[in-house]
Order: sequence, then structure tokens, then C-alpha cells
Amino acid sequence: MGSALTETPVWRELLKHQETLASAGALSDLILSDPERLGYPELALDGIRLNLAFHRMTPKTIELLIKLAQQQKVEDKRAQLFRGDKINVTENRAVLHTALRQKGNQPLMVDGRDILQDVKAARQQMKNFVGDVREGRWKGATGQPIRHIVNIGIGGSDLGPRLAVGALASDAADLKVHFVANVDAFDLLSTLQSLDPAQTLFVIVSKTFTTQETLLNATTARQWLTGKLGEKAVAQHFVAVSANTGEVQKFGIDAERIFPMWDWVGGRFSLWSTVGLGIALAIGMENFERMLDGAAAMDEHFRTAPLAQNMPVILALLGVWYRNFWDMQAQAILPYSERLRDLPRYLQQLEMESNGKSVTCDGKPVDYETAPIIFGECGSVGQHSFHQWLHQGSDIVASDFIGVVQDDLRQPEHHQALLANMVAQAGALAFGQTKATAPSDIYVGNRPSTILLLDQLDPYRFGMLLALYEHKVFTQGVIWNINSFDQPGVELGKRMARNLERQDKAQDRAGAFLTDFWHKIGSVNKK
Repeated sequence: MGSALTETPVWRELLKHQETLASAGALSDLILSDPERLGYPELALDGIRLNLAFHRMTPKTIELLIKLAQQQKVEDKRAQLFRGDKINVTENRAVLHTALRQKGNQPLMVDGRDILQDVKAARQQMKNFVGDVREGRWKGATGQPIRHIVNIGIGGSDLGPRLAVGALASDAADLKVHFVANVDAFDLLSTLQSLDPAQTLFVIVSKTFTTQETLLNATTARQWLTGKLGEKAVAQHFVAVSANTGEVQKFGIDAERIFPMWDWVGGRFSLWSTVGLGIALAIGMENFERMLDGAAAMDEHFRTAPLAQNMPVILALLGVWYRNFWDMQAQAILPYSERLRDLPRYLQQLEMESNGKSVTCDGKPVDYETAPIIFGECGSVGQHSFHQWLHQGSDIVASDFIGVVQDDLRQPEHHQALLANMVAQAGALAFGQTKATAPSDIYVGNRPSTILLLDQLDPYRFGMLLALYEHKVFTQGVIWNINSFDQPGVELGKRMARNLERQDKAQDRAGAFLTDFWHKIGSVNKK
């Protein structure tokens, strides 16, 4: 007997529809037999276009998927999200990253407090600080202006800001922003070795200020700085983004150097907040606010557009279509822009940490697949790596191709080749090559893909792009009836590591085995 979801009439209709399409012929036949495929279906908003020509679907597919979304009350859950209801049910929290870019002065109350006033105050604090640093008014301990920022964080405190700076910062800028996440000391030390401490500012990003990797890196960075400039230099060279002001002050950072975080913003949705301080320092506050504007435009589209014309909803439904009805276990993210090279890593966390769950919101085990494996690489680099598997491997996966129409026009022949490769890859995945003299030269095709085009890679469209994927993830979580906003699976390994380091007495046989194994590794290391 199936679950409440898999036993519904619309789920069964989708299963039958999949069987019909699977027996009707190849994806290439579906595409080439449809005279409207080249121009339809395509959804567009403010310079970002979602083209669905290479998908294994018909209008009937979308109709049934919309019925599934309506059955799972996507519209009601969407309203709860924007209203500030506590939809993070396991942690009893609101989920309001959308409030960080909300327009207007309408109050938004959470636990009796208008959080928009807090957001405005924090943004003003950011604006003042960013202006001081970028314009040279903020001096280091020796009186020199800051030339290097080192952002120390991990997970959502690193991946989003790292992606944004790589996508939007100018290589010629006087102020350079570096990122350190890994607890492996090589990450930090290799970053510091070329920096002048007198011109370096550290931004420590941790909501709880207890994250082991971040605190170890922060402590080592502090030792590096004070060893060269003395203890008093900490005040001019360290700031923090955190909700735990007490722990930050124990570290030695003054209260006025602390930028706030809030419980109603999850880490992987937090780059729009003060967590984006490194972004604003790299690109300027005006551009950071344009990024917020782009995300706000996508929020409004997601909030108001009918489901059938709603870009995040359609992207989410196609993901459900392939995951649950075509048994595709992975999805490739293929940005054809070097500046978006960190997008696959960012979306790995956004999707797999959010929806990598096997228990529903009401505590029942699922009997259907949830989040796929997310992986990817920049085009055309990936073409010389795992694209062989995409084309001829025994697994079929769906792909998202992300291209920029007007990009790096200094060398137009490069950009023309890049976009030609992107279109060719999508075509090869879909159409394949079934006539060949050797079996090894046969490409089955039937690999679907989305073509996502940005007119330009500017802060506004970049903000739209990330918000598009945020709302896609939320929609899929609603359909699968899972909580996309907690991450309990992250904690088990952390607890075990802490127990090993503290030499805690093992409470069970598994713990005793791990302790013995760790001691064995440690003894080898000492030799």
C-alpha cells in the first residue's frame, strides 16, 4: 500500500502518462513532430528566459503536473511562506529570506516584532561599513586602508557569498575578497601567505558562533594577525556576522563590529542578509541592493503568477516529473559562464540539504524519491570531463544549461563558441545519433534539458537566478511533503567528531570502534 501521495488519482494519472510517452517514441520524435517546439513553451521575466523545448513532455504533462501542485496545496504553502507562518515545523520557525529583499513599508510581524525594521537597520549598518571600507575611511591598526577581505565561514556562510563574488566582482577592483571554509589548514594558510596583515580585514560568519570549522579558522587567523600586529589590532581587523553576540565578544570582537543574523533565515538562504557583507564589500552596496531587487522581482513573480506560467513552479514540477516518474537519480547543473563556476556547488547545498530527506513533515517515511544528486561543472570544461557519461552512460539524467546572451564581448568569437557548444550539447543529449557504423558511436539520446538564458550576468539577473532556484526547491519540498528548511542529518557526524576530539568515553560498540580507529589513524599520523 502506498502513501497518501502515491495513492492519489493524479499521481496514478502521471504514471500512466509516463508509460504513454515512453512507448510513443524517442524524445527527438516528440520535439521534431511538434511545429511549435522552437518557440514554445518559453517563460520569460525581466531578462531571464526559461526554455523547455528539450523536455520529454507535452501540454498534457504540464496539465497533470499542475494538478499535482494544486493537490499538494502549493499555492496555500506559498502564501504561508510569504506571510511568515512557521513552516519550518521541526524547529518551529518562520522562513523569511524573502523579507530580506521585500519592497515597501508594510510591516511583517514575527513573534510580535516587525522584522522589516530589523532588516532595514542591519542594511544601514552594512551600508555605512561598506562605504567606510571601500572609500578608505576604515583604517587598519597601522593606519593603512584595507585592501583584502577574508570571509571565514562554511556552508551557507560561504557558498552563496563565494558564488556571488565570483560572478559579479571585477578582477580589477582595488579591494579583493577571499573565502576560507575548509578546516584543513591549507585553505587558510595558503590564503594568508600572500596577504599583508596591516591591510587585511577578517569577516567571521557563523550564526551560532560555535561552528567548529569556522572557529578553528578564525582562531588561527587571529593568531596570525596578533602575532604580527599585536592584540590591539583585533578591533580594526575583525568583524563578525552572528546571532550569538556573547560568544563573538568572548572572541574579542566589539559589539559595534557585530552584524546581526536571525532565526528566520536559514544558512543556505542567507546571502541576502548581513551574511552577504563580503559580497557588498566586493561589488559595492548599490550593486548588492540591485541583486536584492532582482530576487524581489522573482519573489513577486513566484507569489503572483499562475502556476502554469510560474517559472520556479514549472522548473520544480519538471524536476518531480523526472525524479518520480522517470527514475532519474541525478541532475546536472551546467553553467556556460566561467563566472558562474561555483553555481553547481551552491545548488548542491541548496537542493540536497533542503530536500535530501526521507521523512515527511508529519514524521512518516516516504515511499517515493526526493532530492536528486546535484552535480555539475562549467561549460565547456565539463564537456571534457563527465559529459561522456551524460551522453552514453547507462543512467539518464536531466540537465540545466545556464547561458548568458551578452557576456564578455571583448572577445565575441569566444562567446559565440561558448553558446554554440551549449546549444549543441543540449541537442546531442536530446537527439543522439542512432545511425553509426560502430556500436560505440551510437548515442541513444532521450536526455532532457532546460535552457535557462540570462540577457546579462549583472547583479539584478543574478539575484533573479538564485531566487528562481530557491523557490523551485521550496515547491518541490511542498509536493514531497518534506521540510526543506531544517538539516538534522548534518548534525550526527559533527557530534561524533566532537566526541572523538574530546576523548569522550564510547557509549556503544560503534562508538568504541570509531575511537579505536581514530587512535590508529592518529598514531600513523604521528609517525
